[in-house]
Amino acid sequence: MLIRRATIKDIPRLSVLFDLYRIFYKKESDINGAKKFLEERILNNESIIFVAEEENLLLGFTQLYPLFSSTRMKRSWVLNDLFVLREHRGKGISKQLIDQAKEIAKETQAAGVALETEKTNLIGNNLYPSSGFVLNTENNFYWWSNE
Repeated sequence: MLIRRATIKDIPRLSVLFDLYRIFYKKESDINGAKKFLEERILNNESIIFVAEEENLLLGFTQLYPLFSSTRMKRSWVLNDLFVLREHRGKGISKQLIDQAKEIAKETQAAGVALETEKTNLIGNNLYPSSGFVLNTENNFYWWSNE
């Protein structure tokens, strides 16, 4: 299993995974939109995407976005997306992708990595603490929507 940074050449295969990820979160399939979105993130250096590859097949990915903490005066990362094909789950691929996210945080001297998941995501809510993430119960998370 190879965990590596995605490149523009991965877009055709990566967009299929990204589309399946979005479908998991109850969004309509939009493969062309997925291609465009991922291409823009990579070409504009707006995110870092790592893929899990085996025998020239992409089995999963994670996407991180940079944030900056004014109080810490450091960068931090948001692990926004994590997805592994259903037939390859339970093999430790998610943990390897998370480990790569933690490694990029160390390399960039970031304050840390943040993520959020739905309360109903039982797999994620077991995976993240076992990967060293601590549930923050002291702060409220608010969202304003323009949709």
